[in-house]
Amino acid sequence: MNIFHAILLGIVQGLTEFLPISSTAHLTLAGKALGLIDPSHPEVWTAFIAVMQLGTLFAVVVYFWKDIFGMTGAVISDVGARLNGNRKPMSGGTILALWIIVGTMPVGLAGVFLSDVIRGMFTKSTMVIVASLVTLAAILWLAEKVARHHRTIEHVTWKDALVIGVAQACALIPGSSRSGTTITAGLFLGLTREAAARFSFLLSIPAVLASAVYEIKDIDPSVFTLGIPNLTIATLVSGISGYAAIAWLLRFLWKHTTMIFVWYRFALGLALSIMLLAGIIDP
Repeated sequence: MNIFHAILLGIVQGLTEFLPISSTAHLTLAGKALGLIDPSHPEVWTAFIAVMQLGTLFAVVVYFWKDIFGMTGAVISDVGARLNGNRKPMSGGTILALWIIVGTMPVGLAGVFLSDVIRGMFTKSTMVIVASLVTLAAILWLAEKVARHHRTIEHVTWKDALVIGVAQACALIPGSSRSGTTITAGLFLGLTREAAARFSFLLSIPAVLASAVYEIKDIDPSVFTLGIPNLTIATLVSGISGYAAIAWLLRFLWKHTTMIFVWYRFALGLALSIMLLAGIIDP
């Protein structure tokens, strides 16, 4: 890996982490094209992606810092009130924080029990990526057709959070997309596109943090063969491009549907299928 590869991968990670087109799929395809994935040690690539996700984690925390501080302040205030015997109803900020915790549990359990699968070659398979790209494209298309778009983030319930959380766990399959699965679930539940995206991004914070910590604590030293400066540059670039992607997508969804991403996923899936059949890329 060189600096050019690091910058390119950082841009890919940042943009695709928050757009519903799958960062894992694009990073894996880019890694294969650049010859950076060692089939005998796929866990090295998984660890590299986890480190880069710290950049996009920083991006979402910076973008939503007001929401995060608001929820933190609300939780402290409500807990303090309860300890003092005040049984007033919990504030909206505390409720949202609770629902984010509920929504994080499915992906946390899946990450623990399926860690060997996640680190293995299954999550680097082009065939799996193609299937996921096309399948979620069809599901997202259906969600756009049946969605009512009448609920805001204030209307999210614990049941909604759990459903969206299960959808987030499905994003462990490469090609699915964390934002893609969670936004799709939000649309089926009647959330507006902007509300579905906002809840999706807030829900990603503990999931991405847990994933990064889980990978880094047991990180294979061989990941550093990719170069510490390269890892650092890729992480920084992913943060910058990730912030831009969040800002753009939230503005975009105010006035537009997600159909552009549906057609992109179909087109990419078709292109990869043709290349697989022609033997241009490995399965």
